[in-house]
Amino acid sequence: MSGRLTGKGALILGAGGQGNMGQAIARRFAREGAKLVVSARSTAAIENLATELAGTAVTCDIRSKSSIEALADEARATLGRIDIAVDCTGANFAMPFLETTGEQLQDLFDLQFRGPFQFMQVMVEAMDHGGSIIRISSAASTIMLDDYAAYRGTKAAMDQVARSVADEFGSQGIRVNSISPGAVRTPMTAEVWAHPGVVAEFDRTSPLGRTATVDEIAAAAVWLAEDDCFMTGENLHVSGGLMLRSNPTKQQILAAMALTAAT
Repeated sequence: MSGRLTGKGALILGAGGQGNMGQAIARRFAREGAKLVVSARSTAAIENLATELAGTAVTCDIRSKSSIEALADEARATLGRIDIAVDCTGANFAMPFLETTGEQLQDLFDLQFRGPFQFMQVMVEAMDHGGSIIRISSAASTIMLDDYAAYRGTKAAMDQVARSVADEFGSQGIRVNSISPGAVRTPMTAEVWAHPGVVAEFDRTSPLGRTATVDEIAAAAVWLAEDDCFMTGENLHVSGGLMLRSNPTKQQILAAMALTAAT
């Protein structure tokens, strides 16, 4: 029985973190029959994943357009064509607004705006037969999360860029969509999830009573990648209904962390 992505060539950038969203998406795509190129800044971080999934590992730093172009060239040479391109890059940057420095802003801008902008430029040019571009955004780009002004700003800005690209290149058969998870256990947020009280606080704010898993984010990515998905320019919130409520406040999180420390 064929998988939902059989015959598709998929490129996934940001698959270097053990157990992160990029790896979960790569594994799910492979199970659905896609041929894979997985990428991260370090080849060592993705070699085992590529071997496991019978794919190809290619290094890429999203902050460099020439690096993205080299990735696209290698992916086309390996896969024949790029049907699906997924950008899972990002950083968990939390800093009070008045304490955020210009250097920190520039670093985050390069990683979460300029890099993803250029990733889409390169992928649009590489997808001469159409395709699906998927980016990982964040529920925090829409709803409040204390001390995340810079993070929220860069993610929200790219949400609008994705809409613009979807509108401009839909006539070429290119679809562009975002996935906005809520709080998800990944290597990027491991420090937060080390506090059981914080986990309970995020679970409390979810209408479904828990946060999402990386596998649930991957399931959403499969749907956005397959040909039957007649959607473009949208931001798919995979957060258990978090948009109906809100994230915990900074005070609630700090109280939960203090309670964990006390026990």
